Amino acid sequence: MHGIHLISNGRLTERDLRLVPENIDKIDFIHLREKSKTAKEILEMIEYLLEAGVPADRIIINDRTDVAWVKKCRGVQLAFHSIPVADVRHSFPDISIGKSVHSLDEAIVAEQNGADFLLYGHIFSSNSKPGIAPRGITGLTAVNENVSIPVIAIGGITEHNISQVLDAGASGVAIMSGMWDAEDSHEALKRYREVFDMRKEEYLD
Repeated sequence: MHGIHLISNGRLTERDLRLVPENIDKIDFIHLREKSKTAKEILEMIEYLLEAGVPADRIIINDRTDVAWVKKCRGVQLAFHSIPVADVRHSFPDISIGKSVHSLDEAIVAEQNGADFLLYGHIFSSNSKPGIAPRGITGLTAVNENVSIPVIAIGGITEHNISQVLDAGASGVAIMSGMWDAEDSHEALKRYREVFDMRKEEYLD
């Protein structure tokens, strides 16, 4: 699950959805996080992405394990209100399970219950979390030091602070407003990709 995870903003239009296949070379995974849409609507979004050339193993569905399983997507991302990780693991043993966590204790429990990767945040101040104090690099470091599964940093991630989250041990970064609210989405993702790949090469060296 290493790499750049693009998270949908909950209000994707048909035009927005077209940006995913157009930029699939700049991201590693697309998370469909569309809480207000029905299962049928999410299925249709997945079918569009598949027909547009986005591989199923790069698609992750928020909350709806049934939808992810039916369309043979890479995995499901579970939130605090979702079915517990252990229950999903028991019923869907072959699907990748991500869990959104906001503390070290939650991270440890999620791994013990069978999660394959974590989304941890928010790391920096974020437009999607106004008025809520960020958890910062210190919290991210603690999580990475105490779990053995990949941790994806989320919240206020920009091309200017990717290095900080990678230095803290994160396996990847999640982007939402940094792409969807950008004046030029293609250029924004290009910058994220360039910086991420440059840092990845440094680690390999």
